[in-house]
Amino acid sequence: MRKKSAHPGRPWQLLEDQAVAHAWHDLVETARATVRDGLVVGTSGNVSVRVTPDRPAVATEDLVLITPTGVAYDRLGPEDTVAVTLDGRQVLGTLEPTSELPLHLAVYRTATARAVVHTHAPHATAVSTLVDTLPPVHYMAAALGGPVRTAPYALYGSQELAGHLVEALRDRTACLLRNHGTVTTGDTLTQALDRAAQLEWMCRVWLLARSVPGHTPSLLDAGQLAAAAERLRDYGQPGG
Repeated sequence: MRKKSAHPGRPWQLLEDQAVAHAWHDLVETARATVRDGLVVGTSGNVSVRVTPDRPAVATEDLVLITPTGVAYDRLGPEDTVAVTLDGRQVLGTLEPTSELPLHLAVYRTATARAVVHTHAPHATAVSTLVDTLPPVHYMAAALGGPVRTAPYALYGSQELAGHLVEALRDRTACLLRNHGTVTTGDTLTQALDRAAQLEWMCRVWLLARSVPGHTPSLLDAGQLAAAAERLRDYGQPGG
């Protein structure tokens, strides 16, 4: 059960903290992008980011900013900021956090990720009903740490689901949730969102390839994925 905490003077101070304010702005923009990009429908899915407040006097620990439950992302403003501590105590906001709060906190407690994006992307959700691991049909699987695993089904918002997620994300930055959707992590919200889009694209490619009668998709082996992972380490502009 989520715990609430009353901290006299802290809520308004948190709202004025620049790190918190900037992180909330970026979180809302990321959440809106998941809708715009077709990764979620309505208020499904959720987004969070781990932030260190600028001023120790405001908070002496990292906070998790997270989308609230059942609120359309285009309605969210600065006054709707929701923040919890890593043990689940809500320290900012009057709106209830997403029901998937246990899932997000499980990531931050067991990994170095600073951002989490959870979607109900249609192709990835379809694949989650078919396989225990997404077959490596493209070298971008290497960018996610290797072939993407599917976490066993559990009721949404449950600690059981959070536990399955942690295991599926071991040495990975993405996973499928059986009959549910996807979770991707990153050092930034931009990186986590990009990985969600990449995962959805790879799932679509695999579904298209396997739908051709009389043909079986060719797959990459471990050596080919390792070579791709090494090449991807230097991908992009220097310092970018």
